[in-house]
Amino acid sequence: MPQISSLRLLLFSSANLSTPKPPLSLSHLFKHKPPLSSKPRLLFATFSSYSRRPKNIEGTSSLSGARRRISSKTDKGKLAMEEISSKDESVAGFNKRRAEGKDKNDGPKKNLQLKVRKLNPVNTISYVQILGTGMDTQDTAPSVLLFFDKQRFIFNAGEGLQRFCTEHKIKLSKIDHIFLSRVCSETAGGLPGLLLTLAGMGEEGMSVNLWGPSDLKYLVNAMKSFIPNAAMVHARSFSDDLFVAINDEVVKISAVLLRPRNSKVCDLTKEGSSEPADSTAEFALKPGDLSVVYVCELPEIKGKFDPNKAVALGLRRGPKYRQLQLGNSVQSDRQDIMVHPSDVLGPSVPGPIVLVVDCPTPSHLQELSSIQSLTPYYSYPSEQSKETCKKVDCVIHLSPASVTCTTEYQQWMSRFGEAQHIMAGHQPKNVEIPILKSSARIATRLNYLCPQFFPSPGFWSLPQLKSLPSVSKAPSEFSLPASCEVITAENLLKFCLRPYAQLGLDRSVIPEITSRPKIIEDLISEIPEIVDASKHITQLLHGNNIANGGSMTLQGNSAMMEEPWLDETALPSCLEGITRENMEIVLLGTGSSQPSKYRNVTSIFINLFLKGSILLDCGEGTLGQLKRRFGVEGADEAVKGLTCIWISHIHADHHTGLARILALRRDLLSGTPHQPLLVVGPRQLKTYLDAYQKLEDLDMQFLNCRHTTEASLKTFESSENKDVNGSACVQNYQKNSSNLFAKGSRMESHWKRPGSPVDASLAFPLMTTLKKILREAGLEELISFPVVHCPQAYGVVLKAADRTNSTGKKIPGWKIVYSGDTRPCPELVEASRGATVLIHEATFEDGMVEEAIARNHSTTQEAIEVGDSAGAYRIILTHFSQRYPKIPVFDEAHMHKTSIAFDMMSVNLADLPMLPRVLPYLKMLFRDEMIVDESDDVNVATAAAV
Repeated sequence: MPQISSLRLLLFSSANLSTPKPPLSLSHLFKHKPPLSSKPRLLFATFSSYSRRPKNIEGTSSLSGARRRISSKTDKGKLAMEEISSKDESVAGFNKRRAEGKDKNDGPKKNLQLKVRKLNPVNTISYVQILGTGMDTQDTAPSVLLFFDKQRFIFNAGEGLQRFCTEHKIKLSKIDHIFLSRVCSETAGGLPGLLLTLAGMGEEGMSVNLWGPSDLKYLVNAMKSFIPNAAMVHARSFSDDLFVAINDEVVKISAVLLRPRNSKVCDLTKEGSSEPADSTAEFALKPGDLSVVYVCELPEIKGKFDPNKAVALGLRRGPKYRQLQLGNSVQSDRQDIMVHPSDVLGPSVPGPIVLVVDCPTPSHLQELSSIQSLTPYYSYPSEQSKETCKKVDCVIHLSPASVTCTTEYQQWMSRFGEAQHIMAGHQPKNVEIPILKSSARIATRLNYLCPQFFPSPGFWSLPQLKSLPSVSKAPSEFSLPASCEVITAENLLKFCLRPYAQLGLDRSVIPEITSRPKIIEDLISEIPEIVDASKHITQLLHGNNIANGGSMTLQGNSAMMEEPWLDETALPSCLEGITRENMEIVLLGTGSSQPSKYRNVTSIFINLFLKGSILLDCGEGTLGQLKRRFGVEGADEAVKGLTCIWISHIHADHHTGLARILALRRDLLSGTPHQPLLVVGPRQLKTYLDAYQKLEDLDMQFLNCRHTTEASLKTFESSENKDVNGSACVQNYQKNSSNLFAKGSRMESHWKRPGSPVDASLAFPLMTTLKKILREAGLEELISFPVVHCPQAYGVVLKAADRTNSTGKKIPGWKIVYSGDTRPCPELVEASRGATVLIHEATFEDGMVEEAIARNHSTTQEAIEVGDSAGAYRIILTHFSQRYPKIPVFDEAHMHKTSIAFDMMSVNLADLPMLPRVLPYLKMLFRDEMIVDESDDVNVATAAAV
């Protein structure tokens, strides 16, 4: 195996120390190692760095290839070493400009390209299509695609839209316009990630036209805290009851606003006034109340030209035929008359009309039933003749079942005569059909191999959801006239609009139904030895493995060897007498940058069972992943049981799922006594959340990560029972601040950035709340520590309280450390000392160190060596670049206490001793897939920009 460029752990060589401590530092591997002397000494007491340009080790942003893929073969054996130390500690090579937010490669493009299409009025293909986001997990509103040859429109962009489009090869770069039927986390949760993906495409980036009701301005203002303004300059909102957004030769799209009406008499009596309220008055509108019905009208199809009629009217064959076909009148060549198009053309065919309806509540239904703007589209409108009405061909209903199943709504549906109604709300039929088939397939295979670490079955059955209100009544129970056809939406279901001869439903591209038994059958056929492997893992996890000199040979064509080093690690004292009800780590998302077919973006669920749960990072789609892991009802319970959410930094792949989680928790706990959820994150996150809460209440309170660092907590503890002056707290805090940003350090300028003062006094009430939350969860501390990635990036330590066993023996609590996104740095090593589990990002493979430095990420080997240096018991690698769609590239020689994370992998504290034993079997499961799957169209440039 070729030598891999990486960091190496340098140990003390000592024959006199029976229990050597973990080394204090890391160094890079030289091609020729100097021999160790018999006297114990520290070989290289510092973190070192290397780069293609030794003079620019700190700021590798000058590398022209910062955003391109750098070959692992580049500059092998030409490592430029530089010893940089500050009182025996230093930071590994990193991009200082990126860490300070000054990297030009990360800066927003000033002018993102808005696509200009050359329209074709006579389209050969046009259809609307259901993009089934959320249909199998009930977590977001589905999207609808309106397709033309030269234009594409999407209605709603809920969480998971990118994953769905990637799965089914729907090119997001072709999207011209995005319309929102409502502005909330359910309909727009995937919008930030989508805008960032488009902004990163190509050399110049792309932008789209964004449309929505007047509430859209609140969302746009919130997103400006982490999305370049250039990506949103084409956002337009409307407040008129009827607004025409698009009107060209291809399509006319009109927006009809729905305002909720008061279903009860509202007491508007002014204080001190004896006049009763007007019973017809409406509630004051709140942001997020507006909903939209979109009307999409295609132009009429001209009748067929009749050349015989043209000749009879004295016309010669030539350009005048074309003018008549275009709708223009011409002078007859042989007669003294004008020839009009109606004289030579057959009857025109009205253009197809599609409505996209989102009626979220019964209050909106009252407005929908009486709104005048839709009257022309009813089959027999009052006071109008049948000839003047516009025939609607298809109505796509995004409304929830709680509305569509009412008699009033079905009566409104019947007004459209023979229109076909596609019920695209959360329909029960789709629960058994995963929209992310590739992800479900991987989950099923992993579950078969090792159900203890991968309990998610990949599929959920309909009976598991029968009791839920949202699926309690199926569309087949609708009471509609026989002329009204009701269709249950399916993923990728189409309604063809052009050619006119094909007008109607098209089920040809609906994905085939894949069942769990079929996936298992295919797996066994592909890898026959997987049967024995599954049995062997079960034996290992139940303590019934057969020892044979530290090895075990499986039956079949493939021999699997358990490495002798798997038994070398002693059980840490914190795991003594541990039970399965103590703690479980659920890795909901293990990818970086943007969601992919196989890996969602970062999120880690710390399950404390009866004591609640904590979420570490919350990328887009976190709620959907919770529901895939625990089921719909189980996920609801998990969200209700959240006690704290901790966010590492402001990059979108770590927090854009937050609003959806908070909004669901608000709804689930509505009407019951509860406290706002505590969110701990960087200062920029508060800017986003404060702006977003103008749109919808998230029922949360915010605590800056900076107030949860060790120095800040010491200040808080010493001042908890005293009347502390705020400025004194700040001075004391700065005096004890992290040495990573200490005076004279390379990162000092970032710590002292304007606009980021530490106001400890204001944080004290929230820190008291955090202390109470931790105590009730059985935790001793939650400590944030700064890491090297971008401005205000943090890692976190969770430490459980000590416990006493039945004999009175004191047992130390477990310790989990999560690195966030970072380069190896002393703060991370120090925080990870004696960790039970270190969850460390490993974005790049070992041969891409330069790329890791440029992007301030870590390689696989660097992550392992941080854990080894800190003496961590187990290391879980996560946050893999989307270059590695299924399994990352790693050097198995250094994985003796390390595991590769997969989405929805669940690691119970009681199973930690067995965790590394599973890795050889995972290698067997993915033995042909440990390379980039080029067929998945991985956007390497985008994957690098994380």
